[in-house]
This record gives sequence, C-alpha cells and structure tokens, in this order.
Amino acid sequence: MKLQSAIYSLLLLALTGSAQVKHSTETMAARIEATAYFPFVKTKALEVMKTGFNAGDGYREVWIRDYNTFIELAAQVYSPDVLKENLLVFFRMQGEDGNIIDGFTPAEKIAKGETDFSYSKLEPRYAGHKNTVETDQESSLVQAVYKYIQLTGDRSILDEMIGDKSVARRLEYSMDFLMKNRYNRQYGLITGATTADWGDVQPEHGWGVDIDENTHPAIDIYDNAMFIIALNNLMAMLPATKSKWDKIKKTIAKNCRKYLWDKKAKKFIPHIYLNGSPFPETFNENEIYYFGGTAIAIEAGLLSKQEIKISLDEMVKRVKQAGAPSIGLTLYPPYPEGYFKNKIMNPVYSYQNGGDWTWFGGRMIQQLIRYGFIKEAYEQILPMVKRVKDNNGFFEWYSVDNKPRGSGTFRGEAGVLFTAIAMFEKTKK
Repeated sequence: MKLQSAIYSLLLLALTGSAQVKHSTETMAARIEATAYFPFVKTKALEVMKTGFNAGDGYREVWIRDYNTFIELAAQVYSPDVLKENLLVFFRMQGEDGNIIDGFTPAEKIAKGETDFSYSKLEPRYAGHKNTVETDQESSLVQAVYKYIQLTGDRSILDEMIGDKSVARRLEYSMDFLMKNRYNRQYGLITGATTADWGDVQPEHGWGVDIDENTHPAIDIYDNAMFIIALNNLMAMLPATKSKWDKIKKTIAKNCRKYLWDKKAKKFIPHIYLNGSPFPETFNENEIYYFGGTAIAIEAGLLSKQEIKISLDEMVKRVKQAGAPSIGLTLYPPYPEGYFKNKIMNPVYSYQNGGDWTWFGGRMIQQLIRYGFIKEAYEQILPMVKRVKDNNGFFEWYSVDNKPRGSGTFRGEAGVLFTAIAMFEKTKK
C-alpha cells in the first residue's frame, strides 16, 4: 500500500506540475499580449528607421557596430538592395591590411581641418572613421552580413567583387586582420585598448578613441565574445572555411573560460593587462561587474544556463545597489571620478561609466528569451519599453535616475527592442 501511495503521489505531482507549467506559460503569453508598450515601441521603431541609417541625431556616421544591431529592424522598411549597399560600403573602404572602419559619412560633410578620416578609391563618396581602441568592427561586419543573408536569403552578396576580392574573401580577410594584429599568443585571446566594458573611450587622455603611445593594451570578454560569434557566423556562411576557423574559435572560447571567467565570483574579470594598468595599484578593478560584455558572452555560448541565471541575478542585485533603472546598466560599481580623462566619463554613472544603455540591455533580454527565461526577460524589459513611451522616442543612454541622455532617435536602442519584442511574440505561438 505504501508503494502504491508513493506512486500515486508522484503521479499526482507530475500531473499538477505539468498543469502549473501550462498555466504559467499561458499566463505569460497573456501578459505579453496585453503589454501596451510593445506595439507602441514597434511602431515608433519603424518610424525612426524610415529616417535613415546613421546611429542617431547626434551622429552623422553609419556605424557598423550600430548597424549590426538594427539590421533586423531596417529589413522591415527597406529593400534588400538598400541593406546590401550599406554593407558593401564597409568592404569598399576596408583597409589594405584587412581592418574594417567604424563608420562612414558623406565626404562633402567633412569640414576643412578634420583629419581623422580615411578614404578609398573604391568608394569616393564617403570618408571613413575608426576608433582604434575598439576590437569589434570586423566582428560586427561579419555578424551583420550573416544577419543580412538570414533576413533576405540573398547569398549573392558573398560573390560580389570589391576591387580584386570577393566579399567572401574580404570577410575572411577581416578575421585575418584580427589574428595578425590583435591576437595575443600568451593568452590565446584577442586584445584591444583598456576601455569600460564594450566602450570606445580609453582612460589615458582627453578624447581617448585612438591607440597611441599612452595606451595600456588589455584583453576583455566583449572583444573575444564578439569574435567567437563572428567566427560561428563566418563558418555558417562559408562552410569550406571551417577547417581553418573552428580550431581558432574553440581556442578563443576555451581561453575565455580559462583566463577571463572568475570561477569563485562567477563573473568575468574586467581586464587582463599586457603592459600594466592605467589605474592606481590600490584600485581593485575586479569589483566591477561588466553587464554588456556578459550579455555578449552569453550570446557567444560561453555560459551554461545555470550561469546565465546567476549572471542575471547578479545584474538585478547590482542595479538595485546602484539605484539604476534597468539591466542596461553598463557596469557597477562605476570607475571613480577622474579615472578617465575624457569628461564624458565623469562624474560616475555617466556615459559608458555607469550609464544605462538599452542598446546592450536589450541584447541581454534577447538572450534570456533564447535560453528560456521568458518571465525574467519580460520583467526586465518593462522599464526599457516604458521609458520609450514616456519619452516618446529612443535615446542613446539614460542617467541613473532614468533621464534620457545623448543622441535622440538612437537606432541601436530601437533595433534591439524591436528584435526582442519579435522574439517575445514568437514565444506565444
């Protein structure tokens, strides 16, 4: 009788548990359906996208790191030819060594005396610009081309000839650039300048976007996670390249876990320094949690589902400690005032030093949905979509008290939210 009773109890638990899961799923779908912010954000995003491809009101350039995050949105309002042409400009302006520019702007808009631009005979219409402290331009372009093919089914872009090389060859050429110029053999990882998480401002001097004699080279998780995603995309587009790139991708992934993942703290360390740190010896940088780099590491497949939940819980905890509005928070705690010479990084909780960026927070939402954390994703996106409606638009970043800052009509924010909402809608089906 005891055995029968135990079996009955287990069966009842299984049945009621299954019913609870079904009820929970149905309830979540209903909540998603009833969220008034979602249709508002989607409609607003489409309106913004129709006005151009530059990053936002404060930028004249079309940036590849931005375009990579709103190409799905752009595909809703532009033809494949328009999407393709923007991508091809980056290949026409590719450096002789394979590097990819950050962004391009019409040459006639460059004022006399502006010198930090590059030009190409293959693309005389535009001037190119590159913040060399970053190591994500090449990876961003590979990812954007992959998304273009997924969105349009047009693989012919890979056969387009740009000068003496096809786009397919130029994609590999950009990855070769990173291996030749940004690969550290000691750690088996990609390098860049010291920046705040995914940022493009180094601490050493006033503007801080170009590598120079003052730069402290370092390794971080964002650059390497972006590289891993790009290599996965490259091999999917060009299967014949797998024999070359799969081993490299696996090495990068292994070394991210070996050198950048702090097993005890269950977080990524901010930097491995290759020639000293720009910060005082008394500063414990590992107290800082990098939100954006962690989100991209999840996208790269570097964390288990359990570690993703631990990461989310840590983000939520630190957002509360900061008094910040959302998990778009760049990092916490912020670097102390004065640690970055560029005034935009001061005071604390400003710009990339503790500002709240939906541009990355939205990508964390996408990964939560991807890994099945639907309820958590829904809870964390609400403050992001609410402020779009409250401010009647998209902004580059938000202060710790949730005030809009930076460029308006920021298409990166529009793009990541549009994609996240589309992912939510698929979960209802």
